[in-house]
Amino acid sequence: MNERQLGFAVFCIENVAIDMGVDATKVYKAFAKDSDILTAYIIPFYEPLHTQGREYVVEELERLMKMKGVTL
Repeated sequence: MNERQLGFAVFCIENVAIDMGVDATKVYKAFAKDSDILTAYIIPFYEPLHTQGREYVVEELERLMKMKGVTL
């Protein structure tokens, strides 16, 4: 993971947390420890994802969470 990918991962975690009204540490745990969303989706798909708007990225991550059965 490079610096840009790390910054984008933080952006994703913080914005999902804001949208869902939860603490960002819960979202980090859900993405990195309870699922593979961080390592199998956010980082590998950084190039196309980071070109999208905030709303799209947040909706996509929340859809993925639902699909994988990840709850906060």
